[in-house]
Amino acid sequence: MNSIGYFEIQSDHPSAAVKFYEHVFGWTFERDPGRPIEYWRARTPGMSGAILKRPAPAPSEPSGANAFVCSIQVENFDETSGVIIRNGGRVVLPKFAVPGRCWQGYFLDPEGNTFGVFEADAGAR
Repeated sequence: MNSIGYFEIQSDHPSAAVKFYEHVFGWTFERDPGRPIEYWRARTPGMSGAILKRPAPAPSEPSGANAFVCSIQVENFDETSGVIIRNGGRVVLPKFAVPGRCWQGYFLDPEGNTFGVFEADAGAR
């Protein structure tokens, strides 16, 4: 199989991160009380994942990612980018073409976590 099967997003303020991802992507979350830390299971149309209380301090800015970065496929890159920004996210690498495949870009959520967004488009140049 060799494909990503689960993701976890670390956050200093998990309930705020839950609201961000609910508003931007329409995901839903349920708190898992059986965990020793605050842990919210995500329901998405695709991959399973969660948001959890950050177990260690985040690296100071500017720095590279200190974890895996997942990219989320969306129907409309530009619309999604606007929703991200209106909900407190920031652009870290603006939209660019992956020729013949998609439009891609990278963002920071309000907690400083990096994530990618892409819109499939065989005509991207």
